[in-house]
Amino acid sequence: MHSPILTPVIALVLWSFVMWAWLYATRMPAMIRLKIKDDPRRPRSEFDEAIPPEVRWVADNYNHLMEQPTIFYATALSLALLGLGAGLNAWLAWGYVGLRVIHSLVQATVNVTMVRWVFFTIASILLLIMAIRAAMALL
Repeated sequence: MHSPILTPVIALVLWSFVMWAWLYATRMPAMIRLKIKDDPRRPRSEFDEAIPPEVRWVADNYNHLMEQPTIFYATALSLALLGLGAGLNAWLAWGYVGLRVIHSLVQATVNVTMVRWVFFTIASILLLIMAIRAAMALL
């Protein structure tokens, strides 16, 4: 079964891997350049303080892509299984993915919290609408 909503699902998975690659492309050189040892016995905060903010921003964003998007995946897959993965639901999914990509780029480059928050909030509203539409289909 192919559902159009699966395409944005896979797009967000692939974007997460882009951020994963960006994370290691920035973190490893910074650790080598600054001679930072990642000692698991030390508090994580010491490691975070030693890493430049621009490098932490990328890592923080990767972590964010492992949080709320799990709800997106569950909702989108539910809509696909319900046969409701086309039309408005697919557009909502693409909107969510597009906004999360923009959120990533803002956080990983300039990290202006209010700008990031706007994209996150709009994406969250789209996800909420998707979840409500999935719930209504089950009633």
